Amino acid sequence: MNRKLTAWIKPLLRAVVLGVLVIALAFGHGNDALAAGGGRIGGGSFRAPTRVAPAPRSYAPPGGYGGYGGGYYPGGGIGFPFLFPVFGIGGGFGGLFGILIFLAVANFLVQSFRRARSTDNDSLGYDTVSNPTISVAKVQVGLLSAARELQTELNQIAASADTGSTEGLAEVLQETSLALLRHPEYWTHGNTAVQQTKLAAAEAQFNRLALAERSKFSRETLSNVNNQLRQAPTVGSLPAGETSGALVESAEEPGEHIVVTLLVGTQGKLDLPKVNSSDDLRQALQQLGGVSSDRLLALEVLWTPQADNEVLSKNDLLVEYPDLRLV
Repeated sequence: MNRKLTAWIKPLLRAVVLGVLVIALAFGHGNDALAAGGGRIGGGSFRAPTRVAPAPRSYAPPGGYGGYGGGYYPGGGIGFPFLFPVFGIGGGFGGLFGILIFLAVANFLVQSFRRARSTDNDSLGYDTVSNPTISVAKVQVGLLSAARELQTELNQIAASADTGSTEGLAEVLQETSLALLRHPEYWTHGNTAVQQTKLAAAEAQFNRLALAERSKFSRETLSNVNNQLRQAPTVGSLPAGETSGALVESAEEPGEHIVVTLLVGTQGKLDLPKVNSSDDLRQALQQLGGVSSDRLLALEVLWTPQADNEVLSKNDLLVEYPDLRLV
């Protein structure tokens, strides 16, 4: 009996111990992964371009043909040239009544042909106008935490940016790309991804990527989205003039990082190089920063940590940003 009980107890204890370890590791990782808050700058919308129908062209001279005011195809009016009486067709159709019937039938056939052509053109071209191809691009840069001046630049951009217009968003994109290009000595990792989709599905794709990146923050300590500026009080901030030795010492450790993510929705096709080196990352930033305001639809700039006294450890970087590649 004791042997049977022992045989049951040992596996049960092992399972309990294993479960406790798994839970402890999960909670420990969760706390580490959400150790830093983030900043956010963004705005824009995915709207279908307005389709303007071209005005119909008329080839009829003033007064029409033969006094009947009919326009020559493909213009308006009857839609057929009034030429039949010239060739003597009128007598074969019973005079004027026969001519009118014949012209009505001809007009019906011509209009039916025009409608058929219009339907074919819509099926081939209208979709490309109202539902064009959109590129949803993501560029991520991992930097050493020594690049604290980059945090300051991003904070300043967030505080003054006009995120309520495409021109303002284009300026944010250019300034952010330029700030990153100015600090190549701090680059450690990079990644690019571009997805081509139709306008109808682009917003959902863009929002999915943005939510995935925002969920990696413990909180958003600074944001400027659609001209709504919000700043949360910094947790554990120190009075002015005081410094924490532990924080200063840890900030100099090479295992701590800053990650900046740029999400862009733009009209047309956007090709970005895969990041295998710092040159690839530089080219990607230059191309993304060059997107003009008339093509830019939506933008999200996300960075973590945002506060000077928070850190992103190397383990956090590897776990939360597995697609980043060493440059």
